[in-house]
Amino acid sequence: MPVQLDHLTDSAQAARRMRLVAIALMVGAMAFFTVLDTTAKYLSAYESPLQVAWLRYVFHALLAAIVLNPWTVPGVWRTKRPGLQMLRSILLAGTTVFNFSALAFIQLDQAVTISFLVPLLVAAFAGPILGEWVSRKAMIVILVGLGGVLLVTRPGFGDFHFAYLLALANAVCMTFYSIATRFVSAYDSARTSIAITSLFGALALAPIMPFVWHWPDNAWIWALHVATGALGGFGHFLLILAHARAPAPVLAPFVYVELVFMILTGWLVFSDVPDAWTLAGAAVVISAGLFLLLHEKKPPTADIVD
Repeated sequence: MPVQLDHLTDSAQAARRMRLVAIALMVGAMAFFTVLDTTAKYLSAYESPLQVAWLRYVFHALLAAIVLNPWTVPGVWRTKRPGLQMLRSILLAGTTVFNFSALAFIQLDQAVTISFLVPLLVAAFAGPILGEWVSRKAMIVILVGLGGVLLVTRPGFGDFHFAYLLALANAVCMTFYSIATRFVSAYDSARTSIAITSLFGALALAPIMPFVWHWPDNAWIWALHVATGALGGFGHFLLILAHARAPAPVLAPFVYVELVFMILTGWLVFSDVPDAWTLAGAAVVISAGLFLLLHEKKPPTADIVD
């Protein structure tokens, strides 16, 4: 009996360590995405956000081609659902374009707070699309979360900016991207989805480039563009590692640490400080998301990605 107890204790400790590693990986992914958005906001002062988004996917695709090549990962570039993967890629490209365009005008903390609507919107749309209906109480909570976004954007007041609508469009695109990802995960591996999404994202935005292209001014700007691809790629890779080690409900609350990172980098890089309205709205949206996570039988989760 003591031997069995020791074995159970060892297993419990190993599981606990695995979850702690997964949480650390999740926090690391949020840090990568924060630096990505901060870099994109910086670059948007010099170039079109469309160009910044396209080069982010170009360098992400090049990195994926090096790391996930057919020799080291055979079959990684073959998909069983090319149409669905293309739809995912277009949605993610739209997410990046809307997000980077919004960041050119509003603060990092404001943009990320609006993006926290994604789990709530996934819950709302999962019923008609996936047949995963939430309770009436959950729908009320979703509406409360939308009210939190209204605190941030303050429509009807002098501080409202059209970029808030771009941030909201980012959340909508990410919602349908998350739902599409749930469909395609039954057919393709996460590595295949990452590789193909980066390539299709670059192809989807390429036709727009002749109309917005501006050659980067110097090597520093080029280096930042390369960094956006690496930051996005490694951020997604850490998400995969995290979800392989712990279930989504364990990891979902740590998405909200991105707000702390955004406030910090916004202050350090752009001297932006969140106002009381943004903090109040963030508190409402995060509380609504955590309520759904804790009280729904199958809590909807969605990673904030770029």
